[in-house]
Amino acid sequence: MKSVFYLFFILLFTTWSQAQDLRLQQSNQTQQGQNNQRGETTTSVKDDREKPHISKYKIISISNDTTYVDTTLSIRKDYAYNYLRKDDFELLPFANIGRPYTELGYNFQDLQALPRFGARAKHFNYLEVEDIPYYEVPTPLTELYFRTVFQQGQNLDASFATNLKPNLNISIAYKGLRSLGNYQRELASTGNLRIGLNYRTKNNRYFVRSHFAAQDILNQENGGLTDRANQQYIDEIQEVQNRASAEVRLRNAENKLDAKRFYLNQYYNIRPGNDSTQNGQIRLNHIMDFTDKEYRYNQGASTPQFFGATFENSDLEDEVEYQNVSNTMILSYYQKYLGKIGFMAKHSNLNYGYNTSVVFEDGVIPNRLKTDVLSIGGTYLKTYKGFKLEGQAIYNITGDYDGGYEVHGKASTKFSDSLQFSARLDLSSTAPNFNWILNQSDYENYNWYNPNFDNVNTQHLEAEAKSEKYGRVVASLTQIDNHAYFGFERTPEGSAVDSLVRPLQTDQQIRYLKIKAEKDFKYGHFNLANTVMYQNVFNGESVFPVPEFVTRNSFFYDNYLFDRALYLQTGLTLNYFTGFMSKAYDPILSEFAIQDFQELEGFYTADFFLNAKVREARIYFKLENFTTLFEGNSNFAAPRQPYRDFAIRFGLVWNFFL
Repeated sequence: MKSVFYLFFILLFTTWSQAQDLRLQQSNQTQQGQNNQRGETTTSVKDDREKPHISKYKIISISNDTTYVDTTLSIRKDYAYNYLRKDDFELLPFANIGRPYTELGYNFQDLQALPRFGARAKHFNYLEVEDIPYYEVPTPLTELYFRTVFQQGQNLDASFATNLKPNLNISIAYKGLRSLGNYQRELASTGNLRIGLNYRTKNNRYFVRSHFAAQDILNQENGGLTDRANQQYIDEIQEVQNRASAEVRLRNAENKLDAKRFYLNQYYNIRPGNDSTQNGQIRLNHIMDFTDKEYRYNQGASTPQFFGATFENSDLEDEVEYQNVSNTMILSYYQKYLGKIGFMAKHSNLNYGYNTSVVFEDGVIPNRLKTDVLSIGGTYLKTYKGFKLEGQAIYNITGDYDGGYEVHGKASTKFSDSLQFSARLDLSSTAPNFNWILNQSDYENYNWYNPNFDNVNTQHLEAEAKSEKYGRVVASLTQIDNHAYFGFERTPEGSAVDSLVRPLQTDQQIRYLKIKAEKDFKYGHFNLANTVMYQNVFNGESVFPVPEFVTRNSFFYDNYLFDRALYLQTGLTLNYFTGFMSKAYDPILSEFAIQDFQELEGFYTADFFLNAKVREARIYFKLENFTTLFEGNSNFAAPRQPYRDFAIRFGLVWNFFL
């Protein structure tokens, strides 16, 4: 029924837009109906109405980077046409959409001085503060995203932005997913609501950007294939070719992450500055972030054969809550010779825990971690002889996590219009995530309290070179001390289970090298887009596993047809990674854990795609992993978690300018 409704909705919009087009008179201006890169302007429904240039529809990040709406179609847009709405080159998806991903590579640009909430496998689709855009538009702007899923569901993402006044813009967006999946008990149902505000006074003295986000991520958990089904899948036995008949370990379990966030970023120019360069400007910036999260694991009947003994035999429920209320004040001064210097003070109230304590014979598991943390730091911004220098540092001076810090520095320059270079340094010392320190569960072995875990110290150095002629190369070197991870601990012989997940910390110093290169080639209407990543863990590979090589290559044809009314793009994309001892997924914690019982063998996938652009609509059609039609599929996304089979998927992204 929902599929019929969505189809009717799309057809209705198509008919409506065509009816509006009939009301438009033919324009001799070359700007109308052309590609953004050649100066596209939008069409309006009234002939006598001014048609704003596409560059007037601004999208602003929280760091004040400004772009405009881009309705072009490129191979990079195809890579980002997925559930996450971003390039997932370094992620290996599970069988169903909305499930976790096995990470094929790691980034360290978001290091923090405070521990994070756990259940990290639930955060791939969680929208952080940095993921929320703000708008400044001359007329209402709408974007619709639609894509088919695996069995009984759809994936939609709709956003709307408008200006109540030229200096007051509001936006609302919602992304929803429901996908039943091909295996038993792997339903995914998620929702991401975002409401945004962008305001500035007419004299440009006061600015505010604010949003509210409500997100829920629900997954049924099947625990992966049983030992028998796992072997049947590897052997490609006919019995499990109907994926719904494959035996799974859990039949009545699910977990859910609920999160709400109110964010406010406002600043006032106490002194606006003396000239157009804003020399002498004094600015006061206030940032408030109120985040509330709740993670629950429910299971109808216990399964001690997999997770050990329990306190309850039925209706198991693990629930943890987390609140973080932070206020940051930044007083900055700009002097054209010194740059922009800011002084920062931050207060964070952290509250993480459970409703009751757990009492064992040898100790007590407390129910809550609660503290106030006061931090001080600074910011810096300066352009000097063509180099843009940026920096930020913060240090915790009080609270349970005093001594933690984070430092971010970046230098970038543009040698020419076709050659850019940047380098960055990120440092942090922070306590492990909260669920490493404290966890409670109806499963006895999932209860622990580790207040004496050492801070995880991370140093990350990265350099990037981008050239129109030679492509893009990013190289990074990361060093981690006191790395915290979840691992499978072997249990004594004769126990009900072979191993149990525990929080661990290694004294090995991890050194991780990553080099990623991108280069596209074009000959006439034929294109070859290449992405190659090389990784090497010099120390600590046993607790920090990554594949040595990951590649993606797309060979495709593109051309304009029907007097340039349609842009067509069609070809093949091949993905490949080398084998490695990947982490295993634990449904109780919604975390990945180091394991040594099943290596993830490297494999390739091949997708055929046909994409088209008609006016502001981009249409996508794909035959995913089509080689499994004649080769079969015995590949895994993680231990006990099969990889996706062949699927036909299609959808569109459509912008409307009113």
